[in-house]
Amino acid sequence: MILPPAVEECLSRLEEAGFAAYAVGGCVRDACLGLSPKDYDLCSAALPEQTEALFAHHRLVLAGKKHGTVGVVTDIGVVEITTFRSDGSYRDNRHPDWVRFEPEVESDLARRDFTVNAMAYSPKRGFADPFGGREDLARKILRAVGDPQKRFREDSLRILRGVRFAVRYGLTPEPETENAMKELAPLMDNLARERVFDELCELLPLVTADDLSRFSPVLAAAIPELGPLIGFDQHSPHHAYDLYTHVAHVVEGVPGDPALRWAALLHDVGKIPTFTRDATGRGHFYGHAKAGAELADGILHRLKSPTALREQVVTLIANHMTRLEPNKKTLRRQIGRLGWDTAEKLLVLQEADMSSKGTGIPEDMEQFSRLRELFAEIRAEKDCLSLKDLAVNGNDLIALGYSGKAIGTCLSYLLEQVQDERLPNTREALLNAAQIQSEG
Repeated sequence: MILPPAVEECLSRLEEAGFAAYAVGGCVRDACLGLSPKDYDLCSAALPEQTEALFAHHRLVLAGKKHGTVGVVTDIGVVEITTFRSDGSYRDNRHPDWVRFEPEVESDLARRDFTVNAMAYSPKRGFADPFGGREDLARKILRAVGDPQKRFREDSLRILRGVRFAVRYGLTPEPETENAMKELAPLMDNLARERVFDELCELLPLVTADDLSRFSPVLAAAIPELGPLIGFDQHSPHHAYDLYTHVAHVVEGVPGDPALRWAALLHDVGKIPTFTRDATGRGHFYGHAKAGAELADGILHRLKSPTALREQVVTLIANHMTRLEPNKKTLRRQIGRLGWDTAEKLLVLQEADMSSKGTGIPEDMEQFSRLRELFAEIRAEKDCLSLKDLAVNGNDLIALGYSGKAIGTCLSYLLEQVQDERLPNTREALLNAAQIQSEG
């Protein structure tokens, strides 16, 4: 394993002072997979005070010192050095009741989540791999360290992390580990919502439809509103899949953009509360886009999503049944109302939604090619899409004698005229039209 010079320097300084030291965890896992680690964590027999003294000539980050971690600022970023430790019981499924510093690396590795993350490497001492992480990596297996029930009861976020590791690295959870992940998924109710949201944001860009189906009990525990979708028969000739499987295919069908993936995951949560069947037994979901937008807003509020992401996801879901029209005049208005970014994402979401029904019946997919052509034309022509694109503004209308609500009413009228190609977007033409309106 090749380590950056800054990391080797930290390890050498610790070893020269008589303290065993290793690179540990994710950086070792990634190096074994032939990947470039994003950051490097070290573990050592040195106590925090000893590590602090050894690196006194460096800038240090001491926020985690009481837990055994000293951050050393290097030219590759902060390298965290943590004292070998073992943990007590976890009564809250999150924090150990006590932490004890240990003299040997094996005790430190025994407290970690999965075998592939419980490996350490030292240029001087070689690999420490007491739980067979390298063999599990080679066999593409995800295995909890020790008893998986105990590991996930200690910190239930490890369940979602396990899903992410399985998806990212193409690992298959061994049966005992997978069963424990699904059985104990409800323990995630005890987690801070921000932790769940952050983990889901890392997971969603990676998943396929098969991943979402395999780990559906975990996803439904993290977002309970997804649970009723699993296995739900839509009773529709337009849908061969159950509702959750359809959603899973839509998620796979959009790029890894966070707003698109969240919108795809939640776009049909409104179908359950709006489901009805007619006299023939056919299912209907009248108003499900609006209901889904409201539910998604609540879900993302609960998960403490950033406001901008939440608002765009809600807008996409609210509009996913309002088809973008392959008509330039109408499309200008739609883009102006939604904004370029949201309109383009809505196009992608609608295309994935339509192509993920599983019926094998050909859909009218050519409309999406035509819509992309119109998007390109409108962008190239720099068309007037919103009030800010008009060649006149409120001050111009005030100079003509407009005041109060009449200003906004007139600007909206002018925008409509320009978008319908009844007026050119020139200052002279718009002022003339506004003058005529005021006199009428």
